Parts: sequence; C-alpha cells; structure tokens
Amino acid sequence: MPSSTAHEAQAPGVTTTPWIRDLAAGIREVLRRDLSPQLTADQVAEVLRPSLGRPGLLTDAQREGDPRAYRQHLLHGEPDGSFSVVALVWLPGQQTPIHDHVCWCVAGVHEGQETEHRYRLTGAGETAELVRDAVLVNPPGALSAIAPPGDIHRVRNTGATKAISLHIYGADISRLGSSVRRTYRAPHEES
Repeated sequence: MPSSTAHEAQAPGVTTTPWIRDLAAGIREVLRRDLSPQLTADQVAEVLRPSLGRPGLLTDAQREGDPRAYRQHLLHGEPDGSFSVVALVWLPGQQTPIHDHVCWCVAGVHEGQETEHRYRLTGAGETAELVRDAVLVNPPGALSAIAPPGDIHRVRNTGATKAISLHIYGADISRLGSSVRRTYRAPHEES
C-alpha cells in the first residue's frame, strides 16, 4: 500500500511458513495458465481461500501491527517478480486512502473484519467524479479479486480488534513497495 500510510515492505528473505510456500506454488500454477488479469485474480482467490484462518500461517512477527498506520509484511516475493504475497495488519480505525492498483490483486481476510468501499469514476477529464458503488463488510474468510480498470477502493478496519488480511499482487512488491497506482480524493459526501 502507499508509503505515506504504510511501512515499506520487509526485505526479501523474511521467515516463510510452509503454508506460504504451498500458497506460492498454487499461485505459480495459476500464472502458468496465462489468463486475463481478472480471471487470474479470480483463480488466485480460490487458491488463497483454504489458507484463510489457518493457525500457524503467519509467524508472531508477521502478525504485528503499528499504532501509526496499518503495517505491511512481505511474506513471499516470486524471484521473477510475477507476484508477491503480503500480510496487512490493521489496528482499529486504520485505513488506506482511496486508490487503484498497478496490477491484479486478491485480498482475503485472515482474522478480524474489514470494510471495503468500492468506487467508480464518472465523466472524463476535469469533470470526472468519484462515486461510491458499494460498501462491503468482509468477515474472516471473505475474498476480493480485482483488476484494473475498475479497481478503485478504500479498506478500513471498522472493528474493535486487530484485523489481518492476506494480499496477493501480480507485481514485485519488494521492488515497488506498493501496488498502488494512484490515490483519489474522497467524494464530496464523504469529505
């Protein structure tokens, strides 16, 4: 996520659990199919599904949050840069800015609850306006698979406890630091 609201991804070589190694192998299998970005995201979501909520999936260090901003832990960076797996740890009230992505992405709630606001742009050029399309409350096990265009959203921990979500991006987060392409101002009714 953006460096202004999240910590930079941890350096490659961080401790990886056997579950994350198995997840990476499943993602590689999907990528070999050479599908469209949205179909890739949809199928990667199904690979992620059985991992959500699994005890021992993350180390204690990978479950740590930060009181200043949600925290990003790099769990796996594919050597060829084709995908990355990160854990995002959200303390109550922490959120992203409204943003879109440089690549397809999948998010699954591992623990806690997240609220996702999805948006779309109407108009073009200087008359373009952001409109909220949906509000989704995502409990443990909920999955989201999105690809540009049409991937504008904001995620927030609206619960009273820590939330942890697993994110898989079709990009090298260890190099980019974030999957965010650009951020947006909130619509007038949310300002």
